Amino acid sequence: MDATFTEEQQEIRRTLRELTTKRCTPDDVKAATRTPAGHDLALWGALGTELGLPGLALPERYGGVGATMTELALAEEELGRVLAPTPLLATSGLAAPLITALGTEDQRETLLPRLADGSLSAALAVPGTGLATALGLVADNAGDWAGGGRAGGVQARRAEGAWRLYGQAEQVLDGHSAGLLLVAAHTGGFARSRTLLFLVREDAPGLVRTRQTSLDETRPQARVELRDVEAELLGAGDSEGTVVLGALAATGDTAATLLAAEAVGAAERALERTVEYVKEREQFGRPVGSFQAVKHRLADVYVQVQAARSAAYYAAWAAGAAEPERVGGLALAQALEALRTAAGEAVQLHGGIGFTWEHDAHLYLKRAAGDELLFGPVHMLRARAAQAADLFESAAAAEVSA
Repeated sequence: MDATFTEEQQEIRRTLRELTTKRCTPDDVKAATRTPAGHDLALWGALGTELGLPGLALPERYGGVGATMTELALAEEELGRVLAPTPLLATSGLAAPLITALGTEDQRETLLPRLADGSLSAALAVPGTGLATALGLVADNAGDWAGGGRAGGVQARRAEGAWRLYGQAEQVLDGHSAGLLLVAAHTGGFARSRTLLFLVREDAPGLVRTRQTSLDETRPQARVELRDVEAELLGAGDSEGTVVLGALAATGDTAATLLAAEAVGAAERALERTVEYVKEREQFGRPVGSFQAVKHRLADVYVQVQAARSAAYYAAWAAGAAEPERVGGLALAQALEALRTAAGEAVQLHGGIGFTWEHDAHLYLKRAAGDELLFGPVHMLRARAAQAADLFESAAAAEVSA
């Protein structure tokens, strides 16, 4: 692994740092979350049409830049610093990789260029609250999270040559504003039970989308109801559903890598703001930051953030290697823990104002808690990574042989 960034990669960081510093102040972020879309449409337009950010990791033949996961992770890190509410994760981290992996050539040529330039946003709708399970981050995504023929999931049936969906999905990231939904649905009944992905347009009759109140306003979520909605099967079909589950797991690693980079950016900025504050705040006639105990606490946070950054960068590099190594879940666990610690220390060291809604520290605390609820918790991310690596079985075998 070469840990040195190229000039082009550094330019991505510099350009986004300059843009977000001007247009993503805490007040701007709060105002954007309260709009119907849940994000700044003008900012999203600039990220798409001017910078080509949604298409960074998409092939050039489909209108993308043809860069690697590292470039997209660097972009997410910069957006994470300011907690910018954008549909980038939902569009480029979840939907675009699935369309690239599973879609027919016609579907790719039709959808990917619009996703790449930001003119179309997309979201992944998973039944219930099983997004982390569906992505293979906290458990084996065997497909039972899609309903398994039981009530509570999303069911698909074929009638008169067309697919129809009915059911409900909760916690759909940016699902209320996305122009395209990728819906995971169960089909085949008990005899040929399998999970497939379907494309649903925003104007499909019978589609009802409701924005939900969420802990983290900068990560908008929606409830999606499908009332006998006509849908298009993503891809040419997968009789057993195994290809779909494999693609979801691979996308989960991609999303975890991007989330890890985003969390690192947020943790770093929370730490910077705290350091700035303790240098100015005086107690007993001297800056709070001059006390040794405060220095030790902030030094511990710094070490944790840097360790998380290293893990996130390695995961991004590994995702683009000739033989991809799926370590996104571990990187995400490290980054979420670092963000939780940095946000908690920010609240503590800001004293009496740190826990109020009027102060910006709560934005980072809610991002840490919200992401862990959606994609964690941390101990399950680590347990799943250990299970995937056969760590426990190998240790048991070593004990037996000894």
